[in-house]
Amino acid sequence: MGRFTDKVVLITGAGSGLGRASALQVAKEGAKLSLVDLNEASLEDTKKQVLEIAPESEVLLVTANVADEEQVKNYVNQTVETFGKIDSFFNNAGIEGKQNLTEDFGADEFNKVIAVNLNGVFYGMQYVLKIMKEQGNGSVVNTASVGGIRGVGNQSGYAASKHGVVGLTRNSAIEYGQYGVSINAIAPGAILTPMVENSLKQIGGEEGWEEVGKEFVQPNPMKRFGEPEEVGYLVAFLLSDQANFINAAVVPIDGGQSYKY
Repeated sequence: MGRFTDKVVLITGAGSGLGRASALQVAKEGAKLSLVDLNEASLEDTKKQVLEIAPESEVLLVTANVADEEQVKNYVNQTVETFGKIDSFFNNAGIEGKQNLTEDFGADEFNKVIAVNLNGVFYGMQYVLKIMKEQGNGSVVNTASVGGIRGVGNQSGYAASKHGVVGLTRNSAIEYGQYGVSINAIAPGAILTPMVENSLKQIGGEEGWEEVGKEFVQPNPMKRFGEPEEVGYLVAFLLSDQANFINAAVVPIDGGQSYKY
């Protein structure tokens, strides 16, 4: 029996990166999966990988834009209609946006990043928490960032949205703990996901991004990028019954960099 046997786990941003890594981890441990992403082809690839490691897995795929409230309501409804409940929710989908000084960032780009990273997380919580409250149990993990606990520079929209995710997490955790629901956030640092790779390409271009990456991790106490699988282990723990009394926590996973003077 795995930690997620007979459990229903809903994951947004499941087509790549942290969402995919977490889906693979909980699938190994017996979860029934509802996987959400904007990219249908990426979702299909995640499902293929899930079934390779856990052939008996039940997997629902829903293509949705988390910045659209109706589409969020739909992915939640589809999950409940298919599986009857939602035990755990990895509220993960997000984008970085273009890098620029605040004065040059632009209102359109700012609003785009906020819509996905903050509004999308709120919409997901709004509909999932109602279900978990009625169930009398559940666990939510929101994806914040080290950019949600400190400034990073050239990322006004990202930093504002991820700080907002931290605030939403703490506020809702205080509200819903009495209903048997735990709500936490992770704060990943430099994890080598497609999003981080794209960020490095904005700096170093297609040819030079790997060298930029090597330089980028030098201030990190561990001198390396984190791997998506390492985040998947943390997410699986926080979503499991083993973490029921952890609530309103924001857990950095960044090799210690955010604590370095």
